[in-house]
Amino acid sequence: MTTLERARCELKAHPLALDAALAAAVLVCMVAGSLATPKDGQGVTWGTHVPAPLSLLLMLLAAVALVFRRRAPRTVLALTGTLSVVECVTGDPRAPVTMSAVIALYTVAATTDRTTTFRVGLLTMTVLTAAAMLAGPLPWYAQENLGVLAWTGIGATAGDAVRSRRAVVQAIRDRADRAERTREEEARRRVAEERLRIARDLHDVVAHHIALVNVQAGVAAHVMDKRPDQAKEALAHVREASRSALNELRATVGLLRQSGDPEAPTEPAPGLSLLEELAGTFRSAGLPVEVARTDQDTHLPAAVDLAAYRIVQEALTNVRKHAGAGARAEVSVVRVGRNIEITVVDDGSGETGAPGTHPEGTPDSAPEEGGGHGLLGMRERVGALGGTLTTGPRYGGGFRVHAILPVSTTDTRIDGRTTAPGEPV
Repeated sequence: MTTLERARCELKAHPLALDAALAAAVLVCMVAGSLATPKDGQGVTWGTHVPAPLSLLLMLLAAVALVFRRRAPRTVLALTGTLSVVECVTGDPRAPVTMSAVIALYTVAATTDRTTTFRVGLLTMTVLTAAAMLAGPLPWYAQENLGVLAWTGIGATAGDAVRSRRAVVQAIRDRADRAERTREEEARRRVAEERLRIARDLHDVVAHHIALVNVQAGVAAHVMDKRPDQAKEALAHVREASRSALNELRATVGLLRQSGDPEAPTEPAPGLSLLEELAGTFRSAGLPVEVARTDQDTHLPAAVDLAAYRIVQEALTNVRKHAGAGARAEVSVVRVGRNIEITVVDDGSGETGAPGTHPEGTPDSAPEEGGGHGLLGMRERVGALGGTLTTGPRYGGGFRVHAILPVSTTDTRIDGRTTAPGEPV
């Protein structure tokens, strides 16, 4: 920091000292101005006139009043204006006491609104100019009288310009602060949304594959002694399901890596192209699943494709967990206009009594048994894409999950990137 900048900071920290220095400078200028005496046809001669004691007293009082111009600007303006009027009436020749009134008027204009500046400035200009023209020793048309009018106008205009500039600078700073806060809030919101999305993905992956592992492990334990070949087949399914779970977990957790971490997996997120494979994993776990599709020519954005896959995955997982023994499931994917509709129904009895699946009509938004949030996660996925989700018991038994997703989305964030409307899978 240079010496000039340091001095400026010190003056800003002590405004009263700055005003005192300004008042002293104004006093020197007024005294120096009072020494100039005009002579007819000979211009201005310095040092030929000594101000009267009253003029010196008025100049001193006006300078002292300027020390407090920030604390009481209107009071200081009234005091310096009164002293200027007294000098106009009594001084012959006049001393430039009006200079203090100009400084005070500038301060009022710089610290108030434009309307007040206009009113106070007009009043000050009128009073001082009228006093100089009507009661002064010079003719009313003298240049000195017109100078009073000009200088008071300049003081009011300069003060208003400074106030306007300060207002503009403050508005720019406020906008910058608001923009900074908005960016921080937006960043926090995006982080929260991304955290929620990753939590949903983790829930879907773990719930699906661990349910399959649990079923196949139970089958293997049941037939280990009597049918070892079937037990080996069940264990192979357990191994495949666990490998698939690890791969999906690795892909999901890879999103949390920092830029300096090892490269995250680059395989695409699962979508409806893997629907038959998904249904096959449930069939191997003992749940008959039929799949019907009429959307083969539809290219879905990555977000919609992933959401559709996860909805089917979660719905079939709930069927396997809660629909009871002997239940069957049907999955349909249909393109209807600008939407794609996913429906998963089962004919289970809901013997486990899981919330959201039994016929008694427990609200479908209730968490699943054990504190799960499968249905809630599906609803959040669909809502984030602007779609609708309907879940509830079927007439005659079973449960139905019906999701309507828009084929086109705008600026949908998925797997750490932005997808455009109609982006192919």
